[in-house]
Amino acid sequence: MINERSKRPVWRLVAGAALASVLTTPPVWAGGTIEFGENSSVTIGAGLRTAYTSMEDSAGSGDDSSDFDLQSLRLYMNGQLNELVKFTFNTECKGCVFGQDAGDIGNGGEVDVLDAIVQFEFSPEFNVWAGRMLTPADRIELNGPYYGLNWNQFTVPLLPSDQLGQAGLLGRDDGVTVWGNLGKFQYAVGAFDGVEGGPNQDDNVLFSARFAYNFLNMESNPGYYTSSTYFGALGDIFTLGLSMQSQSDGTGTATEAGDFDAIILDALFEKVLGNNDVLTIEGELKSMDADLTAAAIADPTCFCLFDGDSSFFTAAYLINTPDTFGRWQPYLRYTNTEPDSGLDSDLTEIGLNYIIDSHNLRLNINWSSGDASLTGKRGPDIDGISIGFQIQL
Repeated sequence: MINERSKRPVWRLVAGAALASVLTTPPVWAGGTIEFGENSSVTIGAGLRTAYTSMEDSAGSGDDSSDFDLQSLRLYMNGQLNELVKFTFNTECKGCVFGQDAGDIGNGGEVDVLDAIVQFEFSPEFNVWAGRMLTPADRIELNGPYYGLNWNQFTVPLLPSDQLGQAGLLGRDDGVTVWGNLGKFQYAVGAFDGVEGGPNQDDNVLFSARFAYNFLNMESNPGYYTSSTYFGALGDIFTLGLSMQSQSDGTGTATEAGDFDAIILDALFEKVLGNNDVLTIEGELKSMDADLTAAAIADPTCFCLFDGDSSFFTAAYLINTPDTFGRWQPYLRYTNTEPDSGLDSDLTEIGLNYIIDSHNLRLNINWSSGDASLTGKRGPDIDGISIGFQIQL
């Protein structure tokens, strides 16, 4: 199995033919993985998210807008040289990503390196990853767009590595992370570049950490990554996570630099009921402190991060229908953002997932209303509806 986080199946025929043609020793197929010898293999996969979105009063003419967007297109590769040394290489089509999930990162049609990690996995208790990877952070950041409970999970202020590329891209940054599990306690601690140039003239490092405790069943994910629902497959779950990030001179401008700190508490509760329906509740409290001056805020070159508090709450109910093609999962999400200066904002999303193959194949329809955004700035108060499709191979 493989994903951008090492759990998706492979492109069996394409990958096999391409790799076999350049190898002198024929590979051995085993469960969707190409094996080159004992404990040596490569696995390839892909992910795609696309949606039709209609937004009220959002067209240039002032009328309603209607768009068909390829929101995400990713190619994944995992492999291992032996039992201890592994690697991950994933890409994102930069020009194919639009909307809330990606933060409108561009439309140049370029393919960006999403992850490039060398992984030294010594034991469940102690592992070291180095390269470009997700910074340890709150649950929604570590979910990525493919493992969220709702469709538009990135509507609260996000951390530096999700702010348009100056301090990373799509939650990723260059650095090193030490992680592991000690019983039901999980930890991930890392050091990263953070914002480069701009306010960080002294080349200070971004420190990032996440600590989580599984009070009931253990969550099962690759590395230190997360999901916001397991559709009841892991039984009853109750996990609390505490995340922190800090960088000296991590915000502002070259002449008006300020420090950045964030602390986040997130919780996930999932209960399998007597009829095998599944109740899922997720929430987060986030506090971000960006030491910004008025001069920095007025400067168009400012790497200005959100300064204030935000929160969200999501509840979902998965209806068990074992004799049908898929399962329905209605949900409700409310987001609230309160900057220390500026206007408060909020957003409500009411949606319905149709789960065919967990996170690998699902449909979604949702209605949203509000003015919250991933930057924390109050946007236009807009009602919208979207119909989305997600597949991972």
